[in-house]
Formats: sequence, structure tokens, C-alpha cells
Amino acid sequence: MRFRDVYNSLPLSLFISAFLLSTHVRAQELPSSVLTPDTDAFINSILADWETPGGAAVAVVRKTPQGGWNVETKGYGTATINGSKITENTRFAIASNSKLFDILSVGILINDETLSPRLSWTSKIASVVPGWGLMDPIASEHAMIIDLMSHRTGMPRHDFSYRWSDDLPSIVKKLRSLRPSAEFRDTWQYDNMMYMVLAYVSQLLKKMPFARVVKQNIFDPLGMISTTYSFDVANASGQLADGMTRRNGTVRAYPFRSALGGEDGNVVSGPGGIISTAVDMATWLQTLLLKGVKPGTNTSVIPADAINKVATGITVVSGTAPFPDLSPIVYGGGQTRNTYQGHELIEHGGDITGFHSQVTRLPMDNVGVAVLTNDDDTGSIFREIIKYYVIEVALGLKHVDWNSRYKTLISTPGPPPTPRPTNATLPRVKFESLAGKYNNAGYGPIELCLMFPSDPKASKTCKDLTTRAPTIFPGLLDPKVPTFLSEWNTTSVPYIGFTHFDGNIFDIRSLDSFPTGDPAQPFWAERSPQGTFAELSVEGKQIGFGITGVWGAGDGVPEPQGKTVRDKAEAWFDKV
Repeated sequence: MRFRDVYNSLPLSLFISAFLLSTHVRAQELPSSVLTPDTDAFINSILADWETPGGAAVAVVRKTPQGGWNVETKGYGTATINGSKITENTRFAIASNSKLFDILSVGILINDETLSPRLSWTSKIASVVPGWGLMDPIASEHAMIIDLMSHRTGMPRHDFSYRWSDDLPSIVKKLRSLRPSAEFRDTWQYDNMMYMVLAYVSQLLKKMPFARVVKQNIFDPLGMISTTYSFDVANASGQLADGMTRRNGTVRAYPFRSALGGEDGNVVSGPGGIISTAVDMATWLQTLLLKGVKPGTNTSVIPADAINKVATGITVVSGTAPFPDLSPIVYGGGQTRNTYQGHELIEHGGDITGFHSQVTRLPMDNVGVAVLTNDDDTGSIFREIIKYYVIEVALGLKHVDWNSRYKTLISTPGPPPTPRPTNATLPRVKFESLAGKYNNAGYGPIELCLMFPSDPKASKTCKDLTTRAPTIFPGLLDPKVPTFLSEWNTTSVPYIGFTHFDGNIFDIRSLDSFPTGDPAQPFWAERSPQGTFAELSVEGKQIGFGITGVWGAGDGVPEPQGKTVRDKAEAWFDKV
């Protein structure tokens, strides 16, 4: 007998009575408050255990049996490098939790009956966005809004291709020159650039900057007065957190990564530009649980069918569960869907330099939790530990020791970097001949400046960079190894270093430099781990190089195959 038949065979009155009784008992058992002194003690102990220089702000919302809301918001730990404390009004970058606002802005347009022609979830991007196109002609022709929002276009991240100088039209143009890593609709591959295109849809149809569309249609109607795309606005409040890190035992604050554009926003606003607070995230969680209705009113701000659509699984993020109390994960639009201890979660994480966030709701339990952190190093870990603990308290679930789980996970070291061979061979072309300007139509131009050995023919730009380099990159450059530097100025990588590895292979690292305000040590710097390489190739008289380990393809997606360096490259650069 199927489960459906069992329920159908029960007397209806008995089933209803049993359901109401269980609901009443459960409501009686749940705590009146979640952020209790015990919860405070737990969160503070986690922050201490992970030795965070920052902290977290937490929002918890629960719908009461009477239809009202129990809303709790609180701050824990340190907000800024000067020691100010986190409160419920401290402002954090929420990074990719911005994606939901992006796609729901499109959802509002889909429900706008005044648009002509009408927009739908299956509208083809080519019919909406001028200049749209991808390398894959099938994806170019057939990609729909639903494909972009669920990350199934066949495109990898290509995060290092967009720069602060880009705008949404230039991103659309670049996409034609970026190599896909999978077949159209074949697999889930997270891609920020597709959410830039979705932001462009809103901008085109509303005829105003995307960030102002969201402010006008979502922030303002919901009364989210502390939520903005503008660094200037957030900073002027005096409540903007510093994104913090530890370097050689010293606590450092990162400059805010996405500081350009004001209230008009910038190129990354759609996929990751929002700054918000625990108080406003509580409003947002209630709105989502109410299917788009502003809390405390009967006013619909976001269409319910849009919220349902983006929360419905389309692509598979993870087909297996890593722990028995979790489930596989599916992705809709700016939302994942999975379960914890049998309770359904709809959520999304956000990660940007200095900040991590998690915004989670349990629709069948009418509970929402948001955790915002400003610890670059371990915030992505302890936000999860805090989230699960708060859910357990809110629903009276069994406590799972997530702290120990994460300690075990990070205790397993990754593979060590491969050292440069002591007898490394030289490349086919002299180092001096490799210096100069290169271009990839998708990634844009770069100039390789020869740092070691010095280049007497260097351009003015290169002379300036190589002169400053020992100061701005203290301890990161080895004069014994041939090295090129380039000022790349992408939204995530200001500089890159090409260090000769062996033969025609170069080890590529991203480099970043930050002022300290200390004349004795004016800059601190950091370098990415090993994992990205460039291979030099000479085709006739044309010098170029191909990069691997840069495009950010999905798990299990193979590297490009081919006979030549160009064929095997994720991105190919020609010398110009």
C-alpha cells in the first residue's frame, strides 16, 4: 500500500484532529526565545574557538500560532579594526545573497502586465538583451531566463574576466569570447556573469540603473532602510563593518572591495553588491516566508509565484549528502533547496573578500535565520555552525556538533604546492621577449612586466610597477626566480604574478596589496595558493600563452582537451 493510500484510508476527522493536536503540542514545546543567554554563550564560544577578529550578526524570525512574528536580532563580536562591537544594525556585505534580489527583480517584471511584449521565465535572452551571444551557438540561441538563473548555460565562472571598468553592456560583449566548459543544460556551474546579464534585463526594461530598480521595487517598499548597493551610503552611516583577516598574527582590515558606483551600483551589483543588516534581513526573511507580502501589512511587494519559482529546484548542485542529517541540494534562482534533520531549507550563501553570509528559511516551519559575518578566514565556517545551532533551538531539534565536524574537515591538509625544479629549463623564448602586451577578447588586455631579471626596455607603466613592487608586495617576490608582474584590475584580482616554473610553464598567482598606515611597514600583501598555470606557445611568429586553473568550472567538469596549447587553454592570450 502506498503512503498516499494510507492517508486516504484514514477518517478525515481523525487525521485533522491528529494534525491539530501534534501542531499544538509542538507549538507548546518550542521556546519563546531563540537568542537566549544560552545561545549567546554558544555563539560567543564558537567565535572564541575559531579565534575570530570579527564576529557575526544574527536574525531569527518565527511565525506565531496567532499569525504574528517573533523577531530577534543581535550582534556578537567585533565590527571594526578600532574595536567597535557588532550590533543588529551593523552593516555587512552579503555578497551572493544579492542574487535573490536580482532574479526577483526580473520576477516582478515577469508579472508586469503593462510590458509589451510580455516577459516570462522562458523568454529567450537573445530576444531581450541586445548583443547577447555565447561561443556555443545552441546556448546563444536557446538560453532562457530560467537557464541563466539556475546556472545551466554551460559557462563556468570566468570570474577574472570582468573589471571595475566594465559595465553591463560590456559584460554582454565579453561573453561571446569566453570559452564554455560544458554543454548547454548539461550540468550546474555557478556563474556570476549570468546574474550580471539578469541585472541588465531589469535595467533595460525599467530604463534606469539596476541598483535603483531594486531600491525602488524592493528595498523602499519593504522599509529596508539600511540596505543599499552604495558603499558611500553604508560608510556614511558609521555602522559599516570592516572585513577582517589575520596575517602573521596581526589583525588586518580589508579595504571594502566593491566601493564604486554609489547608488547607481556597479558591474557586480546584481550577483553580489548588497550591503545590509540583521534587522533588514529579518524583514527580508519574513517577506519571503509570507510569499512576497510586506510584514505587518497585506501589501504584496513581490509576486508569490516569483518567490515560488526561484525556490523550486531546477539543477542539481550536489546529488549526494555529505552527512546523514543533510540531503542532496538543488538550485532554482539565487536559492538552493535541501533538508536538515528532515526539515526543508531554502537558502543561499554569500562570500566576498572580508565577508560571509547565510540567509536561510524553513518554509514548512515558518522560521528564518540569517547569519552575517566579517571574518574573511573562517566566517564561512562558523556562519554554518551558528545557523544550524539556531535552527536546532528554534525547532527543538537534536543538537549536532557541527563545530567538531568542521574542525575535522579542515584538519585534513590539502596537497602541498609543487616546488619549482632545481634544474628548471628555460622557455623557448627569452624572458625579455615575453614582456609586453597581450590580449584575450573576453578577459581583456594585460601587460607583462619583467620584474626579475630587470628589463631595460620596459614601458613607463612597467617601470612604475616594478619600482613599487618590493614595497607593495613585501615578502612575496623571489629575485632568484624569473618573474613577471601585471596590473590586472579585475574585480577580485588587482595584480597577477607570473613566476617561471619549468620550460614553457609559468606559475600564476593573484597578488593583492593593502596600505597599513604604518610608515615602517606601509603595505601588507597576500598571494593566492598554487593552482593556476600559464603555458607559453609560439605559433609561427606569434607568441601567446594559455591559462589553466582559472575559469572555475563545476565539479567533475573536465579540462579542455586538444593537441595544442591553445586548444587546451581555458583562456588564450595573444601577444599584441
